[in-house]
Amino acid sequence: MALLKGRKTHEGHLVTQTILGDSASQASRSGDLAGQAPGGAGERALDCLLAAGFERTEPPILHAAAIFLDMSGEEVRRRLFLTADAAGEELCLRPEYTIPVCRAYLGSDKAGKIAEYSYLGPVFRARAGQVGEQRQSGLESFGRQDAEAADAEVFSLAMEAATAAGGGSLVARLGDAGLFDAMLDALKISEPWRRRLRRGVARGRSLEAIFAQPSQSALAQPGVLAALESADHAGAKALVEDLLAIAGIDAVGGRSASEIADRFLEQASLRSGPPIEPEKRTVLDAFLAISGDPDQAAVELRRLTQSAGLDLSAALDAFERRNGFIAARGVAIEATRFSAAFVRDFDYYTGFVFEAHNPHVSGAKTALAGGRYDGLARRLGANEDIPAVGAAINLDRLMNGGER
Repeated sequence: MALLKGRKTHEGHLVTQTILGDSASQASRSGDLAGQAPGGAGERALDCLLAAGFERTEPPILHAAAIFLDMSGEEVRRRLFLTADAAGEELCLRPEYTIPVCRAYLGSDKAGKIAEYSYLGPVFRARAGQVGEQRQSGLESFGRQDAEAADAEVFSLAMEAATAAGGGSLVARLGDAGLFDAMLDALKISEPWRRRLRRGVARGRSLEAIFAQPSQSALAQPGVLAALESADHAGAKALVEDLLAIAGIDAVGGRSASEIADRFLEQASLRSGPPIEPEKRTVLDAFLAISGDPDQAAVELRRLTQSAGLDLSAALDAFERRNGFIAARGVAIEATRFSAAFVRDFDYYTGFVFEAHNPHVSGAKTALAGGRYDGLARRLGANEDIPAVGAAINLDRLMNGGER
């Protein structure tokens, strides 16, 4: 039997037995694995979600590692608990619920239709000096066309479930990846710069740092980049992957050869393409600086777009509708905080994003997070995008004041 990396033998056996069991008993054992007794924090959170009509689902604990590596890149490998099956396929313990639940939805007779799920169980992430298994509860909503109302419901229910679990009052930060993309569209930012800006902002980098000349590896020399500029995308990528193979490079800094090739192509595009004009940088800087009360932020965003002569009316209308739906569900919208620079660091988020933490603990980690991911279903094999929004509650952080 293959053993899990970094796990004791008896823990590997425990996981295998859980996977081989039937699905009905698996959900029960998942609760046991999470150390969750009836009436505990996780059960209280789950009861809140079940009462709202979100059917419980419990996807398998063991998955093909490629699913998560393809979605988040080789960099995520160091955070996975890995093993292999008898045929040698690389497997991992689920590091989160969203992708497994979305895959289960796509494989069901509800695919493409409205379906809403809740869950409770363990997730596994390797973290230096910390416990690798954590309890998680959450909810996922698929197929609803009323995006802003669905966003508001999932956000408010997640906050209610966290309160029901006994985590106390949390302070939420809101963002909107769709609004940020709408600004890039209005400014006519080229695709290479768009990718770089979105990646940099998601990582909390300043515009100055994002616009700085990128560092280049030994392979990304002017001659190589010039050759890439003159080739079509597929041919250029194949060239870089061949060069990496000749050099014996499989991965660098957690990135695969394919991902490295994409970065080289991006550098080539930025090298040959025009820079972003100073006036556009000024507008971006002003946009990313907007934060605070969501309603006041809407006023400032409209003022900025009007003064810059940009049309973001559709995105701003949706932003204001969502604020209204959140308030209508009893959430004090003025008690939340919006940040235009808050864009979740996951490629599949396409719109509303949020996170919450305990404001009474200095440096508390995020206990609740979620957002809209309309593009995930297509990346997992669906023929088209499917509206989807969800949230996850880290019960260990929630009940330990965000310190874990």
